[in-house]
Amino acid sequence: MAAEATPAARRERANALRALAMDAVQRANSGHPGMPMGMADIAELLYSDYLKVAPRQPHWADRDRLVLSNGHGSMLLYGAAHLAGYALDLDQLKAFRQLGSRTAGHPELNIEIGIETTTGPLGQGLANAVGMALAERLLAAEFNRPQHEIVNHRTWVLLGDGCLMEGISHEACSLAGVLGLGKLICIYDDNGISIDGEISRWFRDDTPGRFEAYGWHVARDVDGHDPEALREALGQACAEAGRPSLVCAKTVIGFGAPNKQGTADTHGAPLGDAEIEAARKELNWPHAPFEVPEPIRRGWDIRERGRIEANRWNERFAAYRQAFPEPAAEFERRMEGRLPDDWEQRSAGAIEAIAARNKAEATRKSSLGALEAFAPMLPELAGGSADLTGSNCTRHSGSVDITPQGGGNYMYFGVREFAMGAMLNGMALHGGFIPYGGTFLTFSDYQRNALRMAALMRQRCVFVFTHDSIGLGEDGPTHQPIEHLESLRIIPNMRVWRPCDAAETAVAWREAIERRDGPTSLVLTRQGLPAQARSAEQLAQVERGGYVLKREAAAAPDVLLIATGSEVQLAIGAAALLEGEGIAARVVSMPCAHAFMQQEAGYRESVLPEKVRARVVAEAGVPDGWAGIAGRSGRVLGIARYGESAPGDRLFEHFGFTAEAVAALARESIAEARARNTKTT
Repeated sequence: MAAEATPAARRERANALRALAMDAVQRANSGHPGMPMGMADIAELLYSDYLKVAPRQPHWADRDRLVLSNGHGSMLLYGAAHLAGYALDLDQLKAFRQLGSRTAGHPELNIEIGIETTTGPLGQGLANAVGMALAERLLAAEFNRPQHEIVNHRTWVLLGDGCLMEGISHEACSLAGVLGLGKLICIYDDNGISIDGEISRWFRDDTPGRFEAYGWHVARDVDGHDPEALREALGQACAEAGRPSLVCAKTVIGFGAPNKQGTADTHGAPLGDAEIEAARKELNWPHAPFEVPEPIRRGWDIRERGRIEANRWNERFAAYRQAFPEPAAEFERRMEGRLPDDWEQRSAGAIEAIAARNKAEATRKSSLGALEAFAPMLPELAGGSADLTGSNCTRHSGSVDITPQGGGNYMYFGVREFAMGAMLNGMALHGGFIPYGGTFLTFSDYQRNALRMAALMRQRCVFVFTHDSIGLGEDGPTHQPIEHLESLRIIPNMRVWRPCDAAETAVAWREAIERRDGPTSLVLTRQGLPAQARSAEQLAQVERGGYVLKREAAAAPDVLLIATGSEVQLAIGAAALLEGEGIAARVVSMPCAHAFMQQEAGYRESVLPEKVRARVVAEAGVPDGWAGIAGRSGRVLGIARYGESAPGDRLFEHFGFTAEAVAALARESIAEARARNTKTT
């Protein structure tokens, strides 16, 4: 509880936040002052009385998580973090929205200054928070012991009308209600205004009724500028054990700006010097821009309270460690994101065993085999599927269903691809888990912005995409991905693996698990694929993203056949045809082009010799992204139109994905390369 708790003192502290917001936006000549001014009273109460954080120990494992889902109002978070005592000085507020500052236009993940997730695309912060609250619940069920509670914190969300208009809010909040996430508390900035004006013209949902139907506890029509009304509503929310809570706070956007408050004029533009001067008078805030009197700063400062809270937890954890040394060590390892000490040795052995089986199967089934091998080594692996569990092969034999009653490690997300992706991000952000989720590759479109945010935040999430091409067959063009592989590859920091058999699939899983600086997409087949023969050296090279799978029967290759996934078998077949004609063909499997291009130049040259200009790339997707690998004389066997409904093998033949077609393109490429060489000579 704050030392000064009178309504006047609270309003003065809230006004400090309002002033910082309008001053920073005005200085930047860009930004959104309306939401911070409207939610300032809420933020003041939250930081003063409820939020369990330690600004000088920001990574404390049992801290509350605060998510600003309506991230355009970022100055609310920056101003509050600065005043509360985080390592965010006044110069950073003055540099709002400027190059190199820590105060970007929308909050970007930075736990040091109290930013738990990157927000701005509306609704995704809310869905991240559902993932965070789920992670807290699962860790509590796994690690807490009687009289030794080391996981017990809340996830708080500030959100606006736009978050609730976005469809992802329905997906995530419906599931949160089913799961009964009682430590998830959302505060809705119900101000009736968005960029285009009064939302009643396009948004008339009975929002409280909607959330009650989800199974949430709802506080209706709470005065967002009355600390006592807010305190009563938040107290009731905190008392809820089995339901998430929504506090519907009625606020005035731009509160305190006498001529613009309550209108869209305050939403996304500076107030202007005249209106700021009028607001200072209205708020009785006579101080210069960015000036906050010391007594008000002291009222905001929660560093000492946070230090005491964190130290108490440290003492509890020390007692836990003494009583339960193995679970304590495991908790610390997982929250730090470290893999087990024996991971390297055990995972290598598992991959060797999988490769030795020499089994023909769909790579989606190979993915399940990798999960069966790796999951016993990694209790932090937690995942699920968007209503395609049997098709995605994501539920291994050690899976335990997540239910409202307790823990588990397998989530039935329902038909909620977007929410699933954003929740996986939230689980990764929370810590303690390596989350994965499956759907069909074509439905990556539904979750694309969550994939982008995973990459932007560099989170270790594993996205499992099956049914990766026209090879899925009879479901037809609505379900047959064409452009999706390339669209995933162009997401910066997204690693895309398309393995050709069980061995490559296992390596892809290991690389995804070991990668700590970004997400991975595993792209897998429905149809069966043959196992490819490899030496131990070749198996070790799979992790490089591209390697020589079949070497030419000559001193040097005449042509390079490069393929991914299900098309590798076509390249192998084409090489045999060409060898019969006296043409030396090298087959290169390239399950991850991005990983290959990051290898040293010498290795890349050893796989794809620059002097060999005759090349064919085969992949059942749009061919555009392969031009750099194919080169001027090369050919790309791809597909640039939508598919058809028929058995997969018939479709491959219909669209020209055959060994004979690859061989024919190889002959063309050899002829063109020779012609170019002759012309140059």
